[in-house]
Amino acid sequence: MSGQRILFVDRDGTIIEEPADFQIDSYAKLRFVRGVIPAMLKLRDAGFQFVLVSNQDGLGTPSFPRESFEGPHALMLQVLESQGIVFREQLIDESFEHEGKPTRKPGLGLLLPYLRDRGIDLANSAVVGDRDTDLQLAANLGCRGFKLAPGPDTWEGIAHELADAPRQARVERTTKETRVRVQVDLDRVADPDIATGLGFFDHMLEQLGKHGGFALQLSCAGDLHIDEHHTVEDSALALGQALKQALGDKRGIGRYGDSAGTGAITLPMDETLAAAAVDFSGRPYFVFEGSFPRTEVGGLATELVPHFFRSLCETAGLNLHLQVRGENSHHMVEACFKAVARALRQAVRRQGRELPSTKGAL
Repeated sequence: MSGQRILFVDRDGTIIEEPADFQIDSYAKLRFVRGVIPAMLKLRDAGFQFVLVSNQDGLGTPSFPRESFEGPHALMLQVLESQGIVFREQLIDESFEHEGKPTRKPGLGLLLPYLRDRGIDLANSAVVGDRDTDLQLAANLGCRGFKLAPGPDTWEGIAHELADAPRQARVERTTKETRVRVQVDLDRVADPDIATGLGFFDHMLEQLGKHGGFALQLSCAGDLHIDEHHTVEDSALALGQALKQALGDKRGIGRYGDSAGTGAITLPMDETLAAAAVDFSGRPYFVFEGSFPRTEVGGLATELVPHFFRSLCETAGLNLHLQVRGENSHHMVEACFKAVARALRQAVRRQGRELPSTKGAL
């Protein structure tokens, strides 16, 4: 049985904004950090309990009278509790930094009971703060650490990371011909961020992320002074590798997908009709039926469209059947990418924890 997960949360600059003088000693200074309440509610619903861990320099001394602290602090707790957020414990160190006390973050003096409690799952717990000392505290505890502004993290992103257990991957593929960087998050919807130096190809890759329903970032610096072949091929190979890595053992996925989700497997675009069906079987196989009236669209050779999908299948371990008919090559190429995207959307969607195979592995 897994233990209790804890979110160790800093206060100033993390739950409430930190003023220029670093002391929240009046009601007028009490402002909540953007997104903190929705994020903490999401984490609560995911099973996390909250422990407040805060350094309050000289609390109780003339420089920071206790009565100045207690009013705004109590109001903060009241607001959070009214929204369903309560703390398991509040651990507040009142020393100055120069005193070097073991109870002051990143020291573990106040947290020793959590290190000794076998009912706590520290490996899957986390620290959230706004300073490097919070990250050091996480390292000392042996759990994950997140740093809010001016760090790279946001409350929305932290809740996504911890509550959704997102299927993510980062892949870099470097050859003498190209350098491709890909990031995917199969459990987050975001506007695609694509830059390959080929405008039309960028637009097609955007279709995969947008209609596939996953976050996609892809950049490629390729030898376009020769032609577009290596850029297209290596982008496909890197993207396929990222999809395979993000899917992991594939437990819970739909595995199969078609562009309509109804068995009709068709996607229209004006006079064009495209159909796609996919299977994340682990066995690469690609079948294409169709021919394009033009040899090039927007600087992209149409012969590279099936080559892109064949390369994608190779590294993703994907079986893809793709058909297209029409009169306008632009429409036909775009319909191909949209149809495959809709099929991928269905195939990678989580539907539980079952492995969709009688073989016991995919």
